[in-house]
Amino acid sequence: MDTGKRLSIIIPAWNEEAGIAHTLETLLGLTAGRDDSEFIVSVSGDDRTEVIARTYPVIVCRSEKGRAVQMNSGAKIASGEVLYFLHADTTPPPSFCDNILAAIGRGEEAGCFRMTFDDPDWLMQLYGWFTQFPLQVCRGGDQSLFITKALFGKIGGFDERMLIMEDIEIIERIQRHAEFHILDSTVVTSARKYHANGAIRLQAIFGTIHLMYALGFSQEDIQKFYRDSIR
Repeated sequence: MDTGKRLSIIIPAWNEEAGIAHTLETLLGLTAGRDDSEFIVSVSGDDRTEVIARTYPVIVCRSEKGRAVQMNSGAKIASGEVLYFLHADTTPPPSFCDNILAAIGRGEEAGCFRMTFDDPDWLMQLYGWFTQFPLQVCRGGDQSLFITKALFGKIGGFDERMLIMEDIEIIERIQRHAEFHILDSTVVTSARKYHANGAIRLQAIFGTIHLMYALGFSQEDIQKFYRDSIR
């Protein structure tokens, strides 16, 4: 789809040496032959993620730790009119570039995909099924985020004061200026944290974090609860 727009795909990566090569090979394969997209890997941490990423035809930038900071760092050097923030352990649908650019062509300024997990277990698939609904508790950074660079600049980007829940907070600000759209296609994300922490237990922890955020708990308290609860 030729919309005349360029898509900048920004991947925040903190100590992702075990999976970054697979991630980039997959994404480069999905975008092979396109000249309307670029990849920016925003790296923090102290492992070999940066070294590995620099062996691929992508832009690599060094950032301070913190997902909000990393994503803003990538956005600052992006050349595209459309930004797409994607976690390193999430794979977008094969048609993701066309899906996003088509949405932009329809006048949609921001949104995400539905999500499923790389685990066929019925409970994990049920969790993913709920991501089609426009409810805050059903949102998360694993669903990725597309937004026009103009709107991203207008709202001030990600809030770098956020230690956690930065993906929910930015959607709240987006919705003060534009409608937030959930596209029909589906990203696939890793279920590794659910395997390590228990599917029901981890979902309960995430629900508690959403509740703490809604009730106005401090970022420090929410982050401490997260670190104390999740392996």
